[in-house]
Amino acid sequence: MDTHQLIVCRCEEVTLAELLQTAEAYQCSARELKLRTRAGMGCCGGRTCRMLVDQVIAQVTGRVPAHTIPLGYQPPVRPISFQTLGGRK
Repeated sequence: MDTHQLIVCRCEEVTLAELLQTAEAYQCSARELKLRTRAGMGCCGGRTCRMLVDQVIAQVTGRVPAHTIPLGYQPPVRPISFQTLGGRK
């Protein structure tokens, strides 16, 4: 298998090739790469792919992402108590 066809972002099905091509074409920041490719914007909020997106940016631009505008992690669901689920007080 060609390593460029590896899926980096499973939620949005973004491949390594897509990330590399976009980063090279636009010389973009990690945030811009995320917005252009949707990597990290799926249901996991970037928990599985953010480090790989940062590595792509570092490889292509030679700069380690500074995250001046943080790529926040957001949980896909909100925790609720068992009491709420059961309907008992």
